[in-house]
Amino acid sequence: MPMPLPDHTPSQDAGPRAASAGAGTPLDGVSETAVWTVRMRAHESGRADALFQDPLAAEFLASAGPAGAPPGSGVLQKVLPDWLAVRTRFFDDHLIAAARSGCRQVVVLGAGLDTRAYRLDWPAGTHVFEVDLPAVHAFKEQVLAGRTPDVARRTAVAADLAGDWQEALLAAGFDPGRPTAWLCEGLLFYLAPEAVERLVDTVSELSAPGSSLGAECLNADAADSPFVKPWLEALSGSGTPWVWHLADAEHWWGGHGWQARVADLIELPYAVERFAPYLEAFPTLDKESMILVTATRPADSGQGVGSTPPHGR
Repeated sequence: MPMPLPDHTPSQDAGPRAASAGAGTPLDGVSETAVWTVRMRAHESGRADALFQDPLAAEFLASAGPAGAPPGSGVLQKVLPDWLAVRTRFFDDHLIAAARSGCRQVVVLGAGLDTRAYRLDWPAGTHVFEVDLPAVHAFKEQVLAGRTPDVARRTAVAADLAGDWQEALLAAGFDPGRPTAWLCEGLLFYLAPEAVERLVDTVSELSAPGSSLGAECLNADAADSPFVKPWLEALSGSGTPWVWHLADAEHWWGGHGWQARVADLIELPYAVERFAPYLEAFPTLDKESMILVTATRPADSGQGVGSTPPHGR
């Protein structure tokens, strides 16, 4: 499928380069990619055929001020808004299904400017934890101005995902004995392989049987393709490299105790409709670039189940 907007490093919607805005706007620590992403979310919300509604996106955008554009000028940059819409809708549906199936704890790792706690139709009793860097939360809280979600309970957890973040999550009220729905959207490919291993091992250790997970991964088999390589080179040149690539996703996640499935987005009518303008020129889009993984934690799961997982790179 088309490549997504780079929006987490290591926070969702937060790359390593800080955005700039007018005086008095606390954007230190919030990246340009965060603003690119929220701009696309605001645009999607205004479409007649929008795949999701994010009314807070326009408010974040107004507070952040103007942003630049993703690096490079290839076809992938033209696809980014539609990919973001499909990806967002896919994980929206996944999280709501998980919550309705009993995962009333939801943890968004690298939450950035995500507003799912506010905009999704959560079942009663859902508690959404948003884990991100303190600077990202500071900007977000200024825009939210004390508003609370209609149904879900929302807790902001200030922590660095490259460090010992689980203690902050536990201190915020997270219960590892309850099934949890985890989301790693636009996050893992920014991290070094050893950092991904640590993060996923921690998620696995904190996940009770029946937990679920959604993750976006870069397909290692496509990283050197003519379609993908120029995009990765543009990202690297802009200071936002993607360094973790994954081969055989189902096996890799299985080695960490998860029963995983790679989504076939061509099965989804809304994805087919959005990508139709590109599929004639790029008929192998569904086999190149990014993959969306959903997984569940079975009762007999454990680290290293079956065999040692193949390494990402």
